[in-house]
Amino acid sequence: MDETFTLLPLYLDPSSKAISAPSLPATADAALITELTALNQLHRSFLNLDTPSQVPPPPLPLNPKRSAQIQKMREQGNAIFRKSSATSTAEAIKLYSYGLDMALGRPGWEPAALVKDEVSVLLANRAQAHMNVQQWPEGAADANTSVVMKRVGNAKAWWRRGKCLVEMGRWEEARDWVEKGLELEGNDGELKGLMGDVMSHLEKPAEKGS
Repeated sequence: MDETFTLLPLYLDPSSKAISAPSLPATADAALITELTALNQLHRSFLNLDTPSQVPPPPLPLNPKRSAQIQKMREQGNAIFRKSSATSTAEAIKLYSYGLDMALGRPGWEPAALVKDEVSVLLANRAQAHMNVQQWPEGAADANTSVVMKRVGNAKAWWRRGKCLVEMGRWEEARDWVEKGLELEGNDGELKGLMGDVMSHLEKPAEKGS
């Protein structure tokens, strides 16, 4: 199929820098006119930018409003949890859950590392709230998922699941869990103390039999 190329002169206005094609024939392609119009509009939008050298800033990788809402849920949950009543603990759990829903509802193009950090903190906090009302299975599950989201630098979540396992009488599992936590978190004081309690309990039957 033969193609015909028609060279059309373009004109650049020296003051406005707008591009036009003044000598276009009456039968000119409407698509060309549309493209020139869009190009000139884009140029004008760059001129109106309040940035150095009129360079457009990169798009925000996340929604700051969502981040503020998630932080608000966490802080409100913490404040209510400190009241230390069963009612306030239930309300704190609800607020942490709202925050989790918002964090997990971030669109896929936002940084996954940010989502993991937010989810890890909220789950660790909710685990502590569950523990406050002796909901050991729920606390263990939240702390475990918190560690999945952030294995290192999350000693509180390691300790909280270990404590929940102890309270449920799962001593051997608690020992193995705390050992892993100490390997990753180093000599964390709370984890070391919990390991001491676990080992003291596990060694008691052997001491009685000797």
